[in-house]
Amino acid sequence: MSNLDSKTLKVGMVFISIVFFIFGFVTTFIITLSDPVMEAFDLSYTEAFLVNSAFFISYAIFSIPSGAVVKKIGYKNSIVAGLLIYAVAGFLFYPAIGLESYIFFLGAIFILSLGTVLLQTAANPYVTELGPEETASGRLNLTQSLNSIATWLAPLFIVALIIPAEVLDGAMEEMMEAAAVQPGDLLLPFLIIGGVTLVIAIAVAWIRLPDLSQEGVGNYSSTFKYRHTLLGAFGIFCYVGAEVSIGTSISSYIVQPDLGGGISRSLAIQFVGLYWAGAMIGRLFGAIAMSDIKNKQTKTLMVFGVLIWAFFVAIYTLDWNLQMASIFLGFAIANYLLMQLGTGRANRILAIFAVVAMVLAITSMLSTGRLALWTIVTIGLFNSVMFPNIFTLAVKGLDRSEVSLASGIINTLIVGGAVVPVIMGAVADMYNIEIAFIVPVVCYAYILFYALIGSKIKPKEGAVAAAPATSTGVDPEHKDV
Repeated sequence: MSNLDSKTLKVGMVFISIVFFIFGFVTTFIITLSDPVMEAFDLSYTEAFLVNSAFFISYAIFSIPSGAVVKKIGYKNSIVAGLLIYAVAGFLFYPAIGLESYIFFLGAIFILSLGTVLLQTAANPYVTELGPEETASGRLNLTQSLNSIATWLAPLFIVALIIPAEVLDGAMEEMMEAAAVQPGDLLLPFLIIGGVTLVIAIAVAWIRLPDLSQEGVGNYSSTFKYRHTLLGAFGIFCYVGAEVSIGTSISSYIVQPDLGGGISRSLAIQFVGLYWAGAMIGRLFGAIAMSDIKNKQTKTLMVFGVLIWAFFVAIYTLDWNLQMASIFLGFAIANYLLMQLGTGRANRILAIFAVVAMVLAITSMLSTGRLALWTIVTIGLFNSVMFPNIFTLAVKGLDRSEVSLASGIINTLIVGGAVVPVIMGAVADMYNIEIAFIVPVVCYAYILFYALIGSKIKPKEGAVAAAPATSTGVDPEHKDV
């Protein structure tokens, strides 16, 4: 690779990291919005969780067409188009909120989600192509960790711009009502999103990016023949469904006195931020573990750097509470140590983390107080590498021309973020919120199956692929598991 090519690829990685940050922020912002929206529009759990359905249903509708769009107009033009859709949707919230129409509000969220689908369909395979095949999983973990910085900031953004200041104990009922979230409180963040993405879209149109070839004979009929790709797509359905369900439910769950200890609403949303911050920390560990860095001292220093960052993120997120930040740091250390059991293999790490996520969710269901709080919040650490590892396992062995199409198929099943939270909300309304966590437990059980069995490439599939597009360093038959 020439120096020019190397520089161009670095520019591509910087740029694509910004894109991951943007759609990560928007996605988590919408997920975390259900609680204030429920209050602003006076909704039930099921109605409020429709915010997630309106956002994630577009993956079922638009992901496969978006794969064809990316193949037709290229990665860069697809990303510019996705950012412009964001800008249009952001400004649509002005009339939606002005009319105080929840239906219109959901429609604007749906349009916003179309931009996310196009960005994600283009961005994930683009990262896998921006360098050596053997480090594709590490690169995707790195960009996903930057995506997770945005997911950490989004709930804090909600606290700062939407949630009113807490009212003093003993305040009059009228004051309490005045402090409730109103529909108009939701407007400013969406206008900011619309303005910022419009500026970035214009800037990106002028940036020189790597022009990656998608030549080949690949089409949807050839891409659908890969068993491990299709099973991986359903793995994404389960992963996103579980992650979104938990992220959506945390703030409602831990404010209850008999569960999370009855903490305040604003602190509960800060814990949601910590949940998403856990994904960021875990993905940074994943990027290190699955990188091509050979020097052990360098890796050790990087790990210590991530741990320091984890402690800072926790203490900042939780209003400089040293005790709670220390607890989170302990879970982060456990996350790293458990990752080492995976010996850098994507499928093995995926299996370990699926088991841990199930254990944490079940423990939270069966406990109360701070134990219930911490065991549910720290699942974010173990969700961390699930998406990049499932994705890289699912596209392993595909021809270059099939990767963007496979990305469309896989992203279709991100619709799990629309389906699973509604199921969980219905279970919560029918029984209670803690029983509802059985829904993500089932999702993690499938991910465990995919890690151990479903991600194996059949011999006839491996023989068909002429030029593998990515590699995670995983033996195709996973004989190490």
